[in-house]
Amino acid sequence: MKRWTAVLAGWLVVGSQWIVLAQEVSGSGDAATDGATSPLGGMTPLLIMLAVFGAIFYFMLIRPQRKRQARMNELIGGLKRGDHVITAGGIHGEVDAVSESSFVLTLEDGAKIRVAKASVTQKRDK
Repeated sequence: MKRWTAVLAGWLVVGSQWIVLAQEVSGSGDAATDGATSPLGGMTPLLIMLAVFGAIFYFMLIRPQRKRQARMNELIGGLKRGDHVITAGGIHGEVDAVSESSFVLTLEDGAKIRVAKASVTQKRDK
């Protein structure tokens, strides 16, 4: 994320320099200020608004999703034999075996099924 921020900032600086250069060449720049204008010209409010929307997007979408994913990874990584779990499909079972990408669950009637680790949504009390 930091790399993309640096790349975006670099492109904004280069773009603003091009705009200033184009204004000087076309003669639409203000000669009375002698270059005392902002290097971003009239783009400053737009950039501020873009930064605000970026922050809103980050705090409302990206950050909560990362927290949810971290909690799920912690849950799945901490499951061991004997834990009672609930899958995304609503199946309740007890973990019988743990493999690299799946769990073997024992159901109430003694049946065993293999489910993907990603399908386990919560751990319940025994």
